[in-house]
Amino acid sequence: MTSPAAPAGAPIGHAEIRTILIGVVLAMLLGALDQTIVVTALPTIGRDLGNAESLSWVVTAYLVTSTSVTPLYGKLSDIHGRRVTLMAAISIFLVGSVACALSPSIYWLIGARAFQGLGGGALISLGQTIIGDVVAPRERGRYQAYFAAVFTTSSIAGPVLGGLFAEYLHWSLIFWINLPLGVAAYVMTSRVLRLLPRHEHPHTLDLVGAGLMLAATVSLLLALTWGGSAFPWDSAEIAGLFAASVLGWILFSLRLAKAREPFIPLSVLANSVVRNGVIAMFFAIGSLVGLSVFMPLYFEAVLGLTAATSGVALIALMGGAVTGATISGRVMVHFTRYKLTAVLGLAIAALATLALAIWPGDLSFVAVEVILAVIGVGLGTIFPVGTTSIQNAVPLRQLGTATGVMNFFRSLGGAILVPAFSAIFLASVAAGGDLASVQTVVLEGTRNGVDFAHVFTGVFVAAAIALALAFVFQALMKELPLRTQLDLIEESR
Repeated sequence: MTSPAAPAGAPIGHAEIRTILIGVVLAMLLGALDQTIVVTALPTIGRDLGNAESLSWVVTAYLVTSTSVTPLYGKLSDIHGRRVTLMAAISIFLVGSVACALSPSIYWLIGARAFQGLGGGALISLGQTIIGDVVAPRERGRYQAYFAAVFTTSSIAGPVLGGLFAEYLHWSLIFWINLPLGVAAYVMTSRVLRLLPRHEHPHTLDLVGAGLMLAATVSLLLALTWGGSAFPWDSAEIAGLFAASVLGWILFSLRLAKAREPFIPLSVLANSVVRNGVIAMFFAIGSLVGLSVFMPLYFEAVLGLTAATSGVALIALMGGAVTGATISGRVMVHFTRYKLTAVLGLAIAALATLALAIWPGDLSFVAVEVILAVIGVGLGTIFPVGTTSIQNAVPLRQLGTATGVMNFFRSLGGAILVPAFSAIFLASVAAGGDLASVQTVVLEGTRNGVDFAHVFTGVFVAAAIALALAFVFQALMKELPLRTQLDLIEESR
């Protein structure tokens, strides 16, 4: 007999929370792994499907759709409940995975990846929202470390598995592997989420506002993805996309002001905790993604490591992030001044990144690893503090919306800062060595003994600045007392 959903306010024991957590983490791992496992298989996919020129779209298509729909799922979960929304997202993701695995051409694969992203955009955000439904903010920090572990596992295991499947088996396995994981996630979460308290409220979905936000986001992401690669930054195509994005955001803002029930409630956007917390996460997570992209290149071009060993060397950064999240989450449980951990962590991370910029070619491998571990620990502190603070500042009926907005800007941070770092990097390459590609830097740096350490200085400076901005906005974020119960809070807060 199926257990009914727990009524709002009914206490849930630690055993039930752990059961819900396992199912949610599995769904989150499904989404996080798919963002990283594809990258190392792209060259093989291009050769097999006979089209290497369009390969970037395999990544871009998923990025555009998954980022764009994240706030939409948050709103839908507030209206229809977490369980039915997550089940729908997993189903869409699995159908898209099968379509990807069976792709006969690169264009079919691109379309399938876009469809897959329509489901994948919900998996991580809804997981964080569900934990917010069952764990009081005072206790929530200890569970956020599990989520940081999911991202770290996917960042390390994803590229390794993608490379192994493509080289020794078949690239389609990077999509087929989603089936057993996805079915397990579906069955487990469908069962355990029946234990979830029901907090949804009757709302109307602002389809016009949602459409304007999607259009503005897609235009921005396409401009950032195509700029400097498919089209020059000063081309009419890129300028047109940026202009379309600006127009879309203006119209979206006007819609928020006039709609009876806007897509994103003005009370959420006006909340200073949400606003400062989201901006801090934007810069912090964007820096982490950017460093995870450029550090393997630094290892190969400057320190002479192989592609395999550079992936292992990145564990210092990602493992440090899990450690920092674990420490910060524990601090939130036991101390009132919980924000201080993230403020200090971001300050230390910014200073450590600046050290890489000052001595890019003078540090030993061990010194670089120590610095990366320090950066990771410092960055990791914002995971539980940022998520819990934002969720703590809104009523439970807006929990999905606020969490969706947070994850949207987290994804947008990576989507914006990585192209920004790339532009800085390529400008340094052109100025210093008159080279045209990242691959050339690696080959020249490792085979001919050329010193390209200075090429990375600009990237490290940009990352340090981004982390400094994250520090500023985290420091500005008001430190509200963490609620000890899953009660609704007043709108006036």
